[in-house]
Amino acid sequence: MKYLVIVPDGCADRPIPSLGGKTPLDAAEMKSINGLAKVSEVGLVRTIPDGIEPGSDAANLALMGFDPLVYLTGRAPLEAAGMGREMSRSDAAFRVNLVTLAGRHDSDFLSYDDLVVADHSAGDISPEEAEILIGCVDKELGNEGLRFYPGVSYRCLLITDKLPVSCVLTPPHDVLDQRVGPNMPKGDGADWIGNLMRRSYQVLSDHPINRERMQKGLHPANSIWFWGQGTKPALPSLAGKYGVRGSVISAVNLVKGIGVCAGLSLVDVPGATGTLHTNFAGKAAGAVRAFEEGMDFVFVHVEAPDECSHCGDLEGKILSLEYIDEKIVRPVAAYLAGTGDPYRILVVSDHGTPLETRTHSAEPVPFLLFDSERRLPEQGWKAFSERAGVQGRFLARGCDLADWFFGERC
Repeated sequence: MKYLVIVPDGCADRPIPSLGGKTPLDAAEMKSINGLAKVSEVGLVRTIPDGIEPGSDAANLALMGFDPLVYLTGRAPLEAAGMGREMSRSDAAFRVNLVTLAGRHDSDFLSYDDLVVADHSAGDISPEEAEILIGCVDKELGNEGLRFYPGVSYRCLLITDKLPVSCVLTPPHDVLDQRVGPNMPKGDGADWIGNLMRRSYQVLSDHPINRERMQKGLHPANSIWFWGQGTKPALPSLAGKYGVRGSVISAVNLVKGIGVCAGLSLVDVPGATGTLHTNFAGKAAGAVRAFEEGMDFVFVHVEAPDECSHCGDLEGKILSLEYIDEKIVRPVAAYLAGTGDPYRILVVSDHGTPLETRTHSAEPVPFLLFDSERRLPEQGWKAFSERAGVQGRFLARGCDLADWFFGERC
């Protein structure tokens, strides 16, 4: 049996008035995905347990079969694993975004706290620019026990043995267009972390890269923002849990890190960016290659729908879903069907990212589960959508969906 999981990150949404009450999943042309849905089990699954903030860390852990209430120690440590950064048990990792804060800041005008969070990703700043900028931050603010590392685009990392993980930090995508002050760190270590953020503004605001970006009409990466902190995780292997050898395909270090911690291999896809402009076809080719090389299981994560939601880009979100359908699901499903071997395909949103809020939600998300050995009678109402999911099966935990998917019988 071969197992394929496709995760369009944040694709679940709410009815949108401009779409006549449809969601992006309703509106997108997804012939391959919805063709599978009509002969599959469809439904809704709750991937975010009560008491946990909705995010890709908890959700993707759950979809790989790991209960977040047991195994989630923070987002950033998983990203560190995906980046190959070693952590000791005494270390803490913090996600560090390069962000855009809006408003003039000098002695005669606004204070840092009066600035506004204009962009959580600094305009999806290029990896090359981000590496230079976070390098400057590390040079000016880092030391032996406080090291900043570049990641993918705006997604950077701090590993330290000096800062407590109990500090209350807010993801920047949760406070877009809000003042910095009310959303600054709180609790243990807040003064220290807040001071690093303020000092980073002084380091970055007048950097040549940011001056050039502003001249081009692009958002500057003029501050760092901390969130997602935690300690080193410990996951059992997926091979031991389900008896499968597998690979992960993703542009983001978080999902790569979950795979690494679960004993999965990583498939490198050139041009995988985590945006609408990612290499969709390359991800499909990588999945086929992994199966051809003997993998039983491939987990394909696509960040683009989530990023479009954070940016309020309805057109881009719909387009990203259509690209996933045409450029990933269609060719990989055709490959699996052509092998003559039994296979299963799971398409599932990890969490919702409604365009109306531009941030994550904990609402149950739709899924379809196709089994080539148990093709169900075609039913026209079935689709990969929130509306169809309500009429199908409900699962209370994401890890229950994984158990069902890898079980002897779906």
